[in-house]
Amino acid sequence: MEGSLFYWILWLFWVSVTFFMNKQNPVRAKLAACILVIIILSNVHFTVERFQFFASGLFLLLLSYIILSKKKLGSLLYAYICSFIVTISYVTFNLFVIFDPVWVVFQKEWMMGFCLSCLAIILQKSLKDRLLIIVSGTMQGEILYAFYLSKFEFTYPIGAIAYLDVSALTILLLVSWSALENAGTFFQNHFHFLEKGKQKSS
Repeated sequence: MEGSLFYWILWLFWVSVTFFMNKQNPVRAKLAACILVIIILSNVHFTVERFQFFASGLFLLLLSYIILSKKKLGSLLYAYICSFIVTISYVTFNLFVIFDPVWVVFQKEWMMGFCLSCLAIILQKSLKDRLLIIVSGTMQGEILYAFYLSKFEFTYPIGAIAYLDVSALTILLLVSWSALENAGTFFQNHFHFLEKGKQKSS
């Protein structure tokens, strides 16, 4: 069912943040509140001229811009270049789906989520930066894609549930990958510590 993916993933994140994240973490309350706001705004929409905007997508875009603006100039420029690459990739993927749908071998959301996740992992090292370029890049892509379709008299809702499905899935894949990366570091450090202990005991 369309949209169910988005709601399942967001509620999973909210439960994880609320009940499993360290209560002393200063980001915990803000993150939980943001997730709830995104869920609440998911069905709120308005029209500007001939373009229909959904509030959740715009909220995510605004939030990503605010966080990005706090970066130093060098990091900010690189982040915007990465975000632009994601934007072009997002629009290109959607256009391929329209003009040449044969190559979409399985569900579009999963293909796009996997491709965007791989792109973010290649472009950025930290989870935070990966999420920022995905959120800003895909929403910019939504706006550019809607603008392109409007030239052919097609209306496209910007930031609707279909978009939220893709972005939520991409975020889930990135969080999962980050967890695997950290697990690898943890086990490496753990075994290194055990090896040191054995060397000392011998």
